[in-house]
Amino acid sequence: MPDPCPAAMEFLLSRRSRSAKTLGVGGPDRAGLERILTAAARSPDHGKLEPWRFVVIEGAARGKAAAVTLDRATALGLDESRTAKTVAAFGQGDVIVAVISSPKPSDKIPLWEQQLSAGAVCLAMVNAALASGWGANWLTGPMAYDPVFRREMLGCVEGEVVAGFIHIGTETVVPLDRPRPDLTALTTWA
Repeated sequence: MPDPCPAAMEFLLSRRSRSAKTLGVGGPDRAGLERILTAAARSPDHGKLEPWRFVVIEGAARGKAAAVTLDRATALGLDESRTAKTVAAFGQGDVIVAVISSPKPSDKIPLWEQQLSAGAVCLAMVNAALASGWGANWLTGPMAYDPVFRREMLGCVEGEVVAGFIHIGTETVVPLDRPRPDLTALTTWA
């Protein structure tokens, strides 16, 4: 017989990411963020490879990320609207954690499983932040895909990519729920 945890199940059934645009200043202190990172690092990692790492972007580093983003957006020829949105993202929330997919050489664990693990870490981090009382959102955007930004701002090396930018901050608006998937259309019982 399983040992149920109704509070955890209720949380999972009602969880809702918060729009990064609505996250205000105020976020976890270092100990609180380390607790969130610890929870995220408990994600399945397919062979104990730890095929991911974290880059915490807070304080002055957020301004630096915005400046590098502006330079890169210009170099990439992004239009004015997309540039403004991409730069503004680094001002949303109190802290941003870049989850870097960092695959390890392995004969047993394929690349795609290691990348799935990095995605699991992103979701676990959002859930841990929400469970800690913060607003949180998982985003990507042009800088996640730009090798120059990844190298200069996040220290990425060949083979590393951004699985997501996790924005964490104080909720300023309670989000409305959105339509959820139709499980009958998505589920086959074999």
